[in-house]
Amino acid sequence: MQRMCKFVILSVMVSCLYSNTKAQSSDSTKKEWSVFRLGINYSSNLNYFGRTDSLRSSGFFPLAEVWFTPGLYVNATPVFINNTLQHFEYAGTVVTAGYQVNVNDKWLGHFYALKPLYRENTALVQAALKAQTGMVLTYINPIMNVTLGGDMKFSDQLDFGATAGIDHLIRFPVSEGKVLAIDPSAYVYAGSQQFSSTRIKKNNFIFLPGNEEQITETSAQFNILAYELSVPIILATEKLELTAAPSYIIPRNLIEVEGRPDMSEYGKKTFCVTLGAKMNF
Repeated sequence: MQRMCKFVILSVMVSCLYSNTKAQSSDSTKKEWSVFRLGINYSSNLNYFGRTDSLRSSGFFPLAEVWFTPGLYVNATPVFINNTLQHFEYAGTVVTAGYQVNVNDKWLGHFYALKPLYRENTALVQAALKAQTGMVLTYINPIMNVTLGGDMKFSDQLDFGATAGIDHLIRFPVSEGKVLAIDPSAYVYAGSQQFSSTRIKKNNFIFLPGNEEQITETSAQFNILAYELSVPIILATEKLELTAAPSYIIPRNLIEVEGRPDMSEYGKKTFCVTLGAKMNF
């Protein structure tokens, strides 16, 4: 779900641009915030930092979102997956609560906590995630926006993640109250990886054969998980927001367990497109 969190920051940046455009036409700098939003998102290739299932599933994500203040929101996103074995099958729902801070259209902060509620035996790689919390800070300037973030992922063990990215947001005022934004971006994702390996140790006594002992060793490393290049495009009006984001993802440091493909991570360089639409009420 890291891409959805990134879209929240991008959406706020575009909202700033929309506010400025509206201010130029109405001499008002006050942003009108909606209290309820409905949306739908589609991803052509579901992945988790480039990690995928062998079926290369696509996904649909309806969205219902409530804003209590201009900064505080809660949303729920049902997940439907589609592949050669599953046709538009419900996999679960991800519930997110977040708070965003906009300081003079220069600094954007996003704090969030999400809880996935996946069905048992869901084949998605991210189904192992039980909860996640994190923060993202973006510095906005005309030359290059800089984003840094950190998170904690809760599964059977606790993992830590880090995000760093740069982008250059270009806006095109289409007409009064309508803005088109293009945001070429480059991101790197890192995180801790915890895995175990099992080996057989033979206990010999001098020249006499002894017993065999099975030893399981656990190790943890903090590695780069993926690189991502993307070009999100957003068309924003007062009521409607349309998003298209082609992305190229390069996974790194895939876990491979010798002789155990079921415990190894599967992933390769992936191109995917995320499409979205959101309506304000």
